Amino acid sequence: MLKSMTGFARRDFEKEALSASLTIKSYNNRYLDISLSLPPFLAGVEPTIANILGSRIRRGKIECFLRIRPKEGSSGMKVDLDLAKAVHKALLGVAEACGMGEGPSLDSVARFEGVVGREGEADAQALWKELEPEFLATLSDFDASRAREGKATEDNILKELSRFTLGLGIVKASAGNIEKTLETQLKARFEEMLPRGFDEQRMLQEVAVQLVRFGINEEISRLDAHIEAFGRMMGEEGPGKKLDFLCQEMNRETNTIGSKNILIPVAHAVVEMKDALENIREQLRNVE
Repeated sequence: MLKSMTGFARRDFEKEALSASLTIKSYNNRYLDISLSLPPFLAGVEPTIANILGSRIRRGKIECFLRIRPKEGSSGMKVDLDLAKAVHKALLGVAEACGMGEGPSLDSVARFEGVVGREGEADAQALWKELEPEFLATLSDFDASRAREGKATEDNILKELSRFTLGLGIVKASAGNIEKTLETQLKARFEEMLPRGFDEQRMLQEVAVQLVRFGINEEISRLDAHIEAFGRMMGEEGPGKKLDFLCQEMNRETNTIGSKNILIPVAHAVVEMKDALENIREQLRNVE
């Protein structure tokens, strides 16, 4: 099952003394890269959140934002006035030293870590127990959004795989004409070079040698096996990288057929097959 590397989910919720908003979004990335933005008093649970995300997501740039606000009239916040005064004094000294006319604003003082905080900050784990169900629900919504995009991508990939398979069918149907074409071409060349007659057996031996050189049955067999493996991998979890590697192998076999080819229908089919593979690989860059 394919999942897109891009997804989005947002949830706003309220608890007894606070209201909060949680956003999880992701972008394409070669590896898993998790970025968390949490209130300072929840720094202790960052590893827990990162581990949960890492267990559900294989690759992509993941951004998780949690914003918490005290409810109006709640006693859930505390202010360290002594620290606020010290911060104001220090910032005022910086302003005077730099020749700045204005002193520090209330916002710049309040933003200093520890000036304004939540009561009971030390008990981050207790708060996390309240928030965890909301986080898991948001993560489920996020997974669902990735699954929806992944299904659309999967449909496009299967469409392109059908194009590739159709082209391979044309190659298979034409492969039987290679021996006949080689024999005709070699006979014409022998007649041109030896107008008084030539050894038929010698010509057939030369046909056999050329068939070894230009035969494509082995490449066709390997491509059949790769297509079967592709369908099987599509049903696995997070197959994006493996499918991309398989496409590289399929492209290699297709290029070999193109380099050996002596028939126009095969040349046209190879162009379609390579175009289909390129489209598949482009789609795979968007999935996990």
